[in-house]
Amino acid sequence: MHITQLFGTLELGLIYGLVTIGVYLTSRVINFADLTVDGSFPLGAAIVAASIVNGMNPWLASLLAFLGGALSGSVTGYLNVRWKITGLLAGILTMTALYSINLRIMGRPNIALLSETTIFTEIYGMYWVLGVVCFIIVGGVIYFLNSQIGLAMRAAGTNPRCANAQGVRVGWMIVLGVALSNGIVAFSGALFAQAQGFADISLGTGTLVVGLASVIIGEVIFRTRRLSMIVISCIAGSIVYRIAIALALNTEFLGLKASDLKLITAVLIGATMILPKLREELLIRRKRRA
Repeated sequence: MHITQLFGTLELGLIYGLVTIGVYLTSRVINFADLTVDGSFPLGAAIVAASIVNGMNPWLASLLAFLGGALSGSVTGYLNVRWKITGLLAGILTMTALYSINLRIMGRPNIALLSETTIFTEIYGMYWVLGVVCFIIVGGVIYFLNSQIGLAMRAAGTNPRCANAQGVRVGWMIVLGVALSNGIVAFSGALFAQAQGFADISLGTGTLVVGLASVIIGEVIFRTRRLSMIVISCIAGSIVYRIAIALALNTEFLGLKASDLKLITAVLIGATMILPKLREELLIRRKRRA
């Protein structure tokens, strides 16, 4: 792997690390199967691209992308809580609607940002900016989850009945969790569009799978119950995932091509889930023999 490819991989790892944090909030904290992220990621890219092209400050455009993602997530949560539509179906409905909404926002399938001013051209040093942004969001998520509202949200995801008995409004915690998750994912999409120089309607394909893979990899690597380390492991898992993908595609004897990305992803996720269980089984067998 060339040094340029390594830096590009690190860049994607940091950007998708925010996606991983968003997926962690829904899949682990509130136990909600959410497919909205496949629509909110390109939504963030669409909002920031359309806003920048029309002269808006890139930082303000990125904030607007976060709010747009949060709104889309709240729609999914509302459909689930108010109308009892299953989380999976509610996410699919919102994701499907977002495809048309994203086209409306951009006015065309893609927008180029190469000649526009972005947060990365205003401040020199892309990796420095990404590092600071990731640090702020990781710190903010850790602080939020340790606050009273965050603890209530975690309780609602762990044991809804017990949380409800303690006066926690479980439904609204779900709406808040899904909204926060998709807001972070949309913000990540905004960063991706500015870093790569374009926004495209198809950017969100497979976003949930990438996020889940990174969450699982981070959990396997860190194996901790400390909340702060779990959130940090989301970023680490995303970077490791991207490096593994890049190494697989650049290993000549495997003969893999860019078109094999989905296959590599499936194999990597499967191996990540199987190896820890296989390790536990081997340890149990050794104890029995001893």
